[in-house]
Amino acid sequence: MEMWHTVGLGALAGFTIYLGLPVARLKQKTAHFQSLLTALALGVLLFLVWDILSKALEPVEDAVKSGARTGQWGQFAVLVTMLVMGLAVGLVGLVAFDAKAMRRAGSDARLPRQMALMIATGLGLHNFSEGLAIGQAAAQGAISFAVILVVGFGLHNITEGFAVAAPLSAAREGPSWPFLGLLGLIGGGPTFAGTLLGYHVTVLPASVLFLALAAGALIYIVGEMFSVGRRLGAQIWMASGITAGFLIAFGTDLILTLAGV
Repeated sequence: MEMWHTVGLGALAGFTIYLGLPVARLKQKTAHFQSLLTALALGVLLFLVWDILSKALEPVEDAVKSGARTGQWGQFAVLVTMLVMGLAVGLVGLVAFDAKAMRRAGSDARLPRQMALMIATGLGLHNFSEGLAIGQAAAQGAISFAVILVVGFGLHNITEGFAVAAPLSAAREGPSWPFLGLLGLIGGGPTFAGTLLGYHVTVLPASVLFLALAAGALIYIVGEMFSVGRRLGAQIWMASGITAGFLIAFGTDLILTLAGV
């Protein structure tokens, strides 16, 4: 497959995040609706943290087995360094950035727009690693596999767009279309960039690094969204929404599994 065909597929997979973003402009603002929307997003993010960490740990575990068999531990050392560094930078870096932003705002209250930007950033790191997978599959001649990846990741990114939009439901006024466009670019654009890089270079350490960065960032975001959910106070709606969001994300991931990805 030619490079620009591959990059086009990567861009398509990233673009689907926009399909979930318009939820942020819904006019319904009741506490129960906000609780449900926040909980659905939380369920999606919880699944993504689990899914991302499992994908990041898989090559590290393979490197451990290879090292024990051959006595060569170089690959393991590189991958585990990327994993630890990514988790630390993703979590601590986002905490530091968030604290600095709140000091500038002079308030202890986190704005919905700020939370949406944080979620989009964490998902963008995750989607960069997905782009790497698409580019590498196409470069190796596995065209059908690359197309399956695009379809699966594209469906998954719709639920990610929904997660980005959820905090904005608490805003008094719906977000502007340009702001939603920016969120989609931050969250989905890295899929395009990752595809471009993955087509030219096999970068397993980079893939582990960006997966770990995404996991660290999303762990922090999940904690913050739990705090938002508790303030809304609708526990039954929250529990139901988290369950539904997790199952929705799991269902889209099953498409990849059934396709042999």
